[in-house]
Formats: sequence, C-alpha cells, structure tokens
Amino acid sequence: MFLINQYMGGGGRGGGGFGGFGGGGFGGGLIGGILSSISDAASNYNPQPPPPRSHPSVIQSNESEEVRQFRRLFSQLAGDDMEVSAAELMGILNKVVARHQDLKTDGFSVDSCRSMVAVMDSDSTGKLGFEEFKYLWDNIKKWQGVYKRYDTDRSGTIGRNELPGAFSSAGFQLNGQLYEMIVRRYSDENGEMDFDNYICCLVRLDAMFRAFKTLDKDGDGQIKVTIEEWLQLTMYS
Repeated sequence: MFLINQYMGGGGRGGGGFGGFGGGGFGGGLIGGILSSISDAASNYNPQPPPPRSHPSVIQSNESEEVRQFRRLFSQLAGDDMEVSAAELMGILNKVVARHQDLKTDGFSVDSCRSMVAVMDSDSTGKLGFEEFKYLWDNIKKWQGVYKRYDTDRSGTIGRNELPGAFSSAGFQLNGQLYEMIVRRYSDENGEMDFDNYICCLVRLDAMFRAFKTLDKDGDGQIKVTIEEWLQLTMYS
C-alpha cells in the first residue's frame, strides 16, 4: 500500500518552487513534496460534497423553488438518459462563456470536459447525474465571480500575481510550490491563466481535496491507498 504522509519527503517544501525538491531523489523529493503540500492544503478545505444521486425527476419535499427550477433546467440540458456527458457539458459551458466577452478563453475542449466529468463522476457512470452536475454548476458560478474580481487589470485572464488571491478566495490555501506547479500546467508562457484552464484547475483541486479528506478517516493528514485506489484516483481524471 502507498502511505501518503504530510511529513513525507523531508526538505521537499523548501524554496517555494521546483528548486525546493532538493536532492532526496524523485520519490522522496518530488512526490513527497507534492503530497505534503496537498495534505496541508486539504486540511483547510471544507466543501459541501454533492448529495447522493437520485433520479432528476424525483423532487424532494423540502427543495427550494431555486432547486426545482434548476432541476427543470437540467431536464432540458441533459440527454434522454437524464445525465450530462462530456460532449454535452462542453456544449453547455461554451454557450455560457460565449455570452461573457470579459472572459478570455479558447473554449472548453472535449478533453477538458472529459476530465471534469471524470473527477466529478462519483458513481463511475461516465456522465454527471443531477446532484453531480448541480455541484459543478454552483462551483463554476462561484468561481466565475472570483475570477472577475481578481482580474484586476481587466485582461480577461488571471495573472501569476493575481492567482494566489483568486485561489484563496475560492477556498484553496496553497503554498508557493503548488502555485508554481499550477502556473506551469495551466497558464501560458507569460503566466496568464484563461477562464477554461482556471475552471479545469479548480475542479480538479476540489475533487482531489475531497478525495483526500474522505480517505483521511482519522484526520491525521495521512492516507493509505492500495495500488488500485491510487490508479483510480490518478488515471480516471
């Protein structure tokens, strides 16, 4: 089994960037430093996970009118199977961002939507049910507001210097090492992150943090996973 420990890797957190991995080798430095950072950040993240899946036609007696309206919207957006596929999600998101000229984006690709569906797909159907889609939709609306608020130069993107404030406001307390990794993965060569990459990054962070907290049953900042669990976490995303 893998042991993911918040103290793993020793000096892997120094330097605030890739230089901080030190000379402890790939396993002890790179992996240990990353997992230590994730553990620390996850301990400060307390999202409300999506409720258990139910058929979208089942209206709960205590649902608000807002939720009922969203349920009707979902029925229109979803296919005949009443689930949202990656291709359907791509169409929905690209229609939404097309209405917002202040958001710079290349558009959501089918690959990025497959990744979002995968990390949100709690029952491994390959599609999003009502609760999963609503959880994602509510987060995207919230994160869109954060994006606009922290795009202080009105460039339509989030710059390297704007990123820490934006992610912190979205609920993610990260260190310099993780920010550096995120910039290299999700930003362009000038350190600018457009809207679709911003959303894809936050969706993945949210999912990984929730997974970590679920597996960290005693709250001690470390988890044990089998190789099968590790592959499920890392490959189906």
